[in-house]
Amino acid sequence: MHAGTRAAPGRANQVAGLYLVEKQVGAAMISSLILANVIVFVAELFAGDALLRSFALWPPGAAGIGADGGFSPWQLLTYAFLHASVPHLVFNMFGMFMFGRDVERALGRVRTGVLYLASVLSAAFTQMAVMGLSTLPAGPIVGASGGVFGLLLAYAVLFPRRMILLLIPPIPMPAWLFATVYALVELTLGISGSHSGIAHFAHLGGMAGSGVLLWRWLRGRAGGH
Repeated sequence: MHAGTRAAPGRANQVAGLYLVEKQVGAAMISSLILANVIVFVAELFAGDALLRSFALWPPGAAGIGADGGFSPWQLLTYAFLHASVPHLVFNMFGMFMFGRDVERALGRVRTGVLYLASVLSAAFTQMAVMGLSTLPAGPIVGASGGVFGLLLAYAVLFPRRMILLLIPPIPMPAWLFATVYALVELTLGISGSHSGIAHFAHLGGMAGSGVLLWRWLRGRAGGH
């Protein structure tokens, strides 16, 4: 995937009802999140299953290694810094880098961090709720995908007409359409049970958490005028 070029730095503008100031600075929050994920993954390589036992998200009835430890509250956040493989990490960090930089330039460091954590939390609660209703055995949940999908939705809301080019197949589409198609695909796969090793509803939950937060910010901004 490749995102279209961003607006000129240093320009103040109005996007989707939010007053944005694009600064000619790096995306410190996104860079810090990517670095943290990479550091934790390196630690996983040395620690083996030890980190999974304590910091992956273990829903009730989860099956697999270390499940006897059960659920702990901190897992609602820590699971998002663990990854199952190098491709899993690379894909998530690529998405975070591609969408997160412009979101942070638009919303600022603090709001971007709040939005990301809200997406991670809503992804965790959504996936746990779905797994609680399922009769299939549940394993631990890991990965930053919920937060990345939250950033994707924010990107689509803030920059709906920016073009995103899929790498495979190479089809350009506006950000709003890209996010919509991705959400529909995740919903279809989640309902059908295809690719059962992927937490599709966590992805949708991440988008939902991001959407609620953006709606509150947009409503607050509109109420100030």
